[in-house]
Amino acid sequence: MKFTRKANANWQGTGMEGKGTISTQSTTLDKAQLSFKTRFADGVGTNPEELVAAAHSGCFTMQLSFLLNEAGFVADDLSTEATVTFEDGTITLIHLDLKGKVPSISADEFEKTAAKAKEICPISKLLNTTITLTATLVS
Repeated sequence: MKFTRKANANWQGTGMEGKGTISTQSTTLDKAQLSFKTRFADGVGTNPEELVAAAHSGCFTMQLSFLLNEAGFVADDLSTEATVTFEDGTITLIHLDLKGKVPSISADEFEKTAAKAKEICPISKLLNTTITLTATLVS
């Protein structure tokens, strides 16, 4: 399977005082606000690190679902929070905090399957940073 996806960004002005927008091909993001404040403070809008966290949590969670299905399990619920750490101009860490409700799976098998999903998720393979994982099976 091969496909492409597109997004675009526009910026006007200086790095600190300027402003920009980000849009995606699907229009889920349609001229979403981007600025110094949305990236380095608590402004309204989005930022690259938040978008990386969204992409990584979505990719990992979907990959885990596929692996669970291959092993004969169907998740009732999988929820992943990705936390991106930005430090001195570099993304130094992404932590995936997974909580899953999967009938009939052992905690050990759940953790092993989640670890494999972390390794083979396309976004994980793309990123050049440390990726950690906490996997909690809930009942």
